[in-house]
Amino acid sequence: MTGATRGIGRAIAEDLGRTITVLVGGTTPDRVGPWSPRCERLCFAADLTDSAAVAAAVEAAGLEALRRAGHSAGVADSGEVGTATSELWRHVFEVNVFAVAELTRLTLPALRVARGQVIAINSGAGYSSRAGGGIYSGSKFALRALTDALRDEERGTVRVTSIHPGRVDTDMQRDLQTQMGNTDYDGSIYIAPQSVADTVRLAVDMPEASMVEELSIRPVHR
Repeated sequence: MTGATRGIGRAIAEDLGRTITVLVGGTTPDRVGPWSPRCERLCFAADLTDSAAVAAAVEAAGLEALRRAGHSAGVADSGEVGTATSELWRHVFEVNVFAVAELTRLTLPALRVARGQVIAINSGAGYSSRAGGGIYSGSKFALRALTDALRDEERGTVRVTSIHPGRVDTDMQRDLQTQMGNTDYDGSIYIAPQSVADTVRLAVDMPEASMVEELSIRPVHR
């Protein structure tokens, strides 16, 4: 599970960790450090934008068979098309799309052996885009295209699930609301990270003959 050191990824890893062994992923050793007493060697640290580091981490994990690969790491940076730099576009797509594609490619052999499952944490932004959100939404549209294609390519061997949460009460959401000028943040009106973990649990617990292809979860309040 990438992005497992905070927010949605951490909630998912902690929930799934009650019944299955979770390989916890984070960017640096400091971030995965709090997990180390529980996961021992079952932690890996790699900058997902560094293909060589990701490949080394996967090799070190020695994954001969992998039941599930969860992609939760991501960035929410965006900006208006008329002012956003090419560097910003590249960074967001590098983390939200290219890193997912590369890690999936590296783990597919082990997933095929186990007839496993890929779970991608997408976003409501993967369905629609608004002013100022083209970069982030663009990356999530691309991620949806990636999972749609992968699902079709691996159908009957590897199950592929795309989870699309709306706004979730996380540190990332607080930062986004601050950037939008919201000085009266109320996390209670947003989805709790555990609720997203519950949707992932639903997909994970499905019998092997069934697959949750896409699941959308939204806050009740607008």
